[in-house]
Amino acid sequence: MNLVSQIQCYMTELLEHLEESVNMDSPSADKALNDEMMAWYKHLFIQLTNGTVERVPNDLYGDRLLCKLGEGSKRILIVGHSDTVWLKGEVARRPFSISDNKAYGPGVYDMKAGVLQAMYGMKALMDLGRLPKDKEVILLINSDEEIGSPTSRTWIEEEAKKCSAVLVLEPPMEPGGALKTWRKGSGRFTLTVQGKSAHAGVNPQSGVSAIEEISRQVLSLGAMNDYEVGTTVNVGVIKGGIGSNVVAAEAEALIDVRVKTMEEAERINALIHGLTSVHPEAILTITGGITRPPMERTDAIAELYELAKQVSLTELGEEVQEMGTGGVSDGNFTAACGIPTLDGLGARGDYAHSPLEYVMIDEIPRRAALLAGIVEKL
Repeated sequence: MNLVSQIQCYMTELLEHLEESVNMDSPSADKALNDEMMAWYKHLFIQLTNGTVERVPNDLYGDRLLCKLGEGSKRILIVGHSDTVWLKGEVARRPFSISDNKAYGPGVYDMKAGVLQAMYGMKALMDLGRLPKDKEVILLINSDEEIGSPTSRTWIEEEAKKCSAVLVLEPPMEPGGALKTWRKGSGRFTLTVQGKSAHAGVNPQSGVSAIEEISRQVLSLGAMNDYEVGTTVNVGVIKGGIGSNVVAAEAEALIDVRVKTMEEAERINALIHGLTSVHPEAILTITGGITRPPMERTDAIAELYELAKQVSLTELGEEVQEMGTGGVSDGNFTAACGIPTLDGLGARGDYAHSPLEYVMIDEIPRRAALLAGIVEKL
């Protein structure tokens, strides 16, 4: 029996477990709910694989898990996360449901189905006697990925450096289910302008408008965009002023940056921090920087993708494609450590971070088989 057929045998219970997991709220900022989710994942992993689970404490966000299978010298890391973008109570408003061969619910696509695919993929390798004895497979489940992994980045990087390859359970690129062999890096900056208030009708000339200054700065930031190179600089939020009849003394802009290479990241970081005021009396304060390094498509990542293509042909009867994205994941961190990283190995579906999100049920065994086959051949 091949991997797809084996995993299809699990689908009744897999969908039951998917319903259970989706119907558990696990917002990033709620430690108690994420701890409950992690306890559930720990129990299920042991139940399915008889593997071992290390619970890694986290004082601020949910505890994290290292689920381990095998005792070989070659270590493979699979990276997922338990947290979702949905607040407590979202499950009560729209619980798990199935319609037209699609499963719906908060976090079903990003990424509760993906985590279960990994667990059942490992179970299939064991049940078929295809888990190589020279490998230790580690499923890392993070609890704060959706907010940038502020407490988990160092931990993820340390675990990745112990492994020969990293496989990330984020959803693939649609249509087609392409794997992600590169991701842009991202940065977040805050630009604050201090001006000088004045009465807009009586003596406006004695003021220094922070809003006017920040408007000029926005134009300078916009000029940094280079779509051919892949660099985007977006001012997404502007705040300022206290009333239409007051020359604004303060203004603030929140800036998102996406870049394809570390060289470009360093260049844009220097440009933003090097901004100077147009008005001589306006004072600029710039904070922030590059928060996730780019996942650049290296030769090692290309080799990992070629292996995935071979597995896809053997197990699925088709050749999986590759693409890149401006979105970020924990794979950005592992790739920047120099560890070959392949992303997009999660569930197929659409509408991440939307009430419309869903996964394609028929694709679950196929994606789980793809992941398992890559683990086997690495």
